[in-house]
Amino acid sequence: MKTISIINLKGGVGKTVSAINIAHVLATVHGARVLLIDNDKQGNVSKFFGFHGDDVAGMAEIMTRRGAEAHRYIHNTPYAGLDVITANMNLLNANKEVLLDMSRPQQTRLKKALEYSAQMYDYCIIDNAPDINMSVINALTVSTDVLVPIKVDKFAFDGLRQLAEQIEDMQEFNPALRLAGCFITMDARNNACVQGAEWLENETDYPVFRTRIRKTVKIDETTFCGKPILEYAKNSTAAKDYENLVAEYLAG
Repeated sequence: MKTISIINLKGGVGKTVSAINIAHVLATVHGARVLLIDNDKQGNVSKFFGFHGDDVAGMAEIMTRRGAEAHRYIHNTPYAGLDVITANMNLLNANKEVLLDMSRPQQTRLKKALEYSAQMYDYCIIDNAPDINMSVINALTVSTDVLVPIKVDKFAFDGLRQLAEQIEDMQEFNPALRLAGCFITMDARNNACVQGAEWLENETDYPVFRTRIRKTVKIDETTFCGKPILEYAKNSTAAKDYENLVAEYLAG
């Protein structure tokens, strides 16, 4: 099972939408078995698929319960080959609890919990919080690739260097971890997007995907109806872009 962390230390960049749609494209277009993990206390992935609730066990329990096995917390979505592990605000306290619990390893709890599930899936997509907390560190410990969605604006590249440094530091625990690439979201035909994309591609050492996710109101609409863009508006620009992004990633 290849595990991919979607992360950006800046919020509002289309991280959760990207995690959902990348997972959906892998499952429906490429026929892969995909586990999508909500690793953000806001629980937006969980809300999208209708699994959110204070009493719904998920990442908080995986992080804190001894002997937790991820497959016990999996929910089936309406889409063949796409399953979800949920999160809620309980993850906030779970992260604090892990920090205080020195009786067992802190960085590898998710990795251990996924050992059994690894044989059930081809890909695991983790939607991470815009933070470096214990559950995010656990995600990076178990991941092979990191994908960074970037919305181009004045503050677009804040934290990118810090994130790259964090990934480099995490290679001590996980030598297989790599920054697979950044991709631009909410792309529009304006000077800011053009200049920002040029800066990212020419002035940094970070790998950048050619595919950009174009801005469309259809993406916002999917969050209300709870349908991935490829199902909700398969002929939209964003649907084609997410298909192309996944294809570009797989080709790499």
